[in-house]
Amino acid sequence: MNRINYQKELELLLNRLSQSAGEGMEPPSLLLHSCCAPCSSYVLEYLCGRFGITVFYYNPNITEDREYRLRAAEQKRLIETYNREGRGYPIRVVEGDYEPRRFWEAAAGLEDCPEGGDRCLRCFDLRLRETAKRAKDGRFDFFGTTLTISPLKDAETINGIGKGLEAEYGVSWLPSDFKKKDGYKRSIELSREYALYRQDYCGCAFSKRDRGKI
Repeated sequence: MNRINYQKELELLLNRLSQSAGEGMEPPSLLLHSCCAPCSSYVLEYLCGRFGITVFYYNPNITEDREYRLRAAEQKRLIETYNREGRGYPIRVVEGDYEPRRFWEAAAGLEDCPEGGDRCLRCFDLRLRETAKRAKDGRFDFFGTTLTISPLKDAETINGIGKGLEAEYGVSWLPSDFKKKDGYKRSIELSREYALYRQDYCGCAFSKRDRGKI
């Protein structure tokens, strides 16, 4: 079975939006779930001239309060800097509730799954479902996520979840595979440029355990 090139899907969508945009028209609105500032750095650089972006920072998988607060603060700092620099359209940020209990409930029974397995799928669904709900309530044109920039996360899986939620909530999913065309490499460069705090695990206790950090 041929895999879908989601970077190409995104480029085709952006071309269609550019062709239909009229002078003086407001850009389409995008509620963008973000896992952290480093992952969002390139995605925001890439999209902020195309969309009116609201970053939705919702990550109950980050199971240590201090780690969560640090990553949230870095996300807001990056957006403030981008806005000050005048990169594209102004970017807004909304922080969701910090609900680690919801992650623990979703992960129950899957504690020993390898990273990238069923536990991660439940985690993706948890975060993207909340994003889709917010996008519907806020009447956004699109919803999407920065998760596909990670080389450790399967774009096919994430986009499959997003497309399912599109059908369920009636908000258009933004297809993506942001790691392609040196997107991940650029995120590393931007992280260095802005001295962003970054970790090499997703934030959950299981990922931390498996990276030997406990």
